[in-house]
Amino acid sequence: MPKAVLALSLGLLTVTTTAFAQFPPGRQGSANMHVVAHIPRGAGYRTADIEVEQELARPYAYVSSRLDQPGTDIVSLKDPNKAFILYRWRIEQPELHQGSGGMQNKYFKLRSRYYDVQSTQFRGSGPDGDLGAVVLDVTGLPDTNTIKIVARVRAADAPGGFHNIYNYKHSDGRVLMFATSGPGAKIYDMDRALAADTARQLVGRVPVPANPGDLSKGYHDFYVGYDPATHQDRFYGAGGGGYYVFDVTRPEEPKLLTTLVGIAGMNWGHTFTPTPDGRYAIGEAEWQYQPLRIFDLKPGLDGQVKVISRPMGAWTADWQNLAHNTEVRWPYVFVSGYEDGLYVFNMMDPANPYTVGYYDTFDGPHNKGAAGSNTPTSNFTWGIYDGAFGVDVRNADGLIVISDFTTGFWAIKMDGFDGWNGHQWGMPNVSSAQDWDNGPDGAPKPAKVSSVSGLR
Repeated sequence: MPKAVLALSLGLLTVTTTAFAQFPPGRQGSANMHVVAHIPRGAGYRTADIEVEQELARPYAYVSSRLDQPGTDIVSLKDPNKAFILYRWRIEQPELHQGSGGMQNKYFKLRSRYYDVQSTQFRGSGPDGDLGAVVLDVTGLPDTNTIKIVARVRAADAPGGFHNIYNYKHSDGRVLMFATSGPGAKIYDMDRALAADTARQLVGRVPVPANPGDLSKGYHDFYVGYDPATHQDRFYGAGGGGYYVFDVTRPEEPKLLTTLVGIAGMNWGHTFTPTPDGRYAIGEAEWQYQPLRIFDLKPGLDGQVKVISRPMGAWTADWQNLAHNTEVRWPYVFVSGYEDGLYVFNMMDPANPYTVGYYDTFDGPHNKGAAGSNTPTSNFTWGIYDGAFGVDVRNADGLIVISDFTTGFWAIKMDGFDGWNGHQWGMPNVSSAQDWDNGPDGAPKPAKVSSVSGLR
């Protein structure tokens, strides 16, 4: 794979990059990547984020549907090679619901039942301007007749809905949903939400610390994970002027642990994903030409510095484009890279990450996204906002699922990556995949395995 080293003005970093989407015939993907399934869902930016259930006995993926078709598609992966849309749910009277529609999708398990949560964003000019999320009981799948809406989470104090949500099995046993809403993130107790206890379902808020030059006062994306070394539940938030880590062991009283601001070349955090041990984190800024930055959080968490302002490494698939969302399964980072499609890089050495595989899910022209507009603004060009949007990984067998704005649903396998458990790598078994039965880091510790051989 061709490479180049790009010197960045934002610091003394090197960025591994690949030439812009000019693959030899038959090389839409690297030799170690194999398409298992592809389901077109219609163009026009209808497809948003994606979530896959982690139990092989429940072979379902959930794809958010946007704009004129706000809702959720449930994909059956019983036979991954013959994947199909098993069920579609759409909001009532979709023609009256203007706005982004269905954005992010997360599932959870509570009291032996399974639920899918679809976040929504609707304008106040129509119905449900205060609706943040719709909860569907999907326990009876594959019998779609058993699916029913069991809760709607609303936020009257901050209309506009929830752009992002994150469901988390807290160390105290509660199932919590973190949601972007107003200035900060709200924390909901899903047991109370299911019981329609609207007076007590909101149990906490994570603030965005004020910083000069902030582009926003809210969070965009976040991740919540358990830290076995400190026995803390930690919130990793991207928003405001950068990135923030909070102790949310007591969700009612979040405590700021460290701040990442004043980073050269950026004034807003978009996505923030830590490694299983919480030592490093990948930050994305959502401007064209921006690489993914890799930060060492230890100096801030240990109190050695008040603010972390310099990354230690960076990676990009193509310097002309932009990566979007990330999933970390140490030492691999799975990236939904808009125009670049799916990329996987190895960050065993965080200062020198390198690409191990790719598959280009996007077949459109460069810089002509966002309904064909490539009009530049003061910070970026909208035209590169097309292609791979969301990514998720099923830890049991290593299946990778991708949602693409334009081309729909994809399931992909990478040679040698047949599943993930953090203990195999000497890491906590912590990722975005929740152990709903046992809680954080509750899985058994298997023997170590060797690394996946990839491109270098």
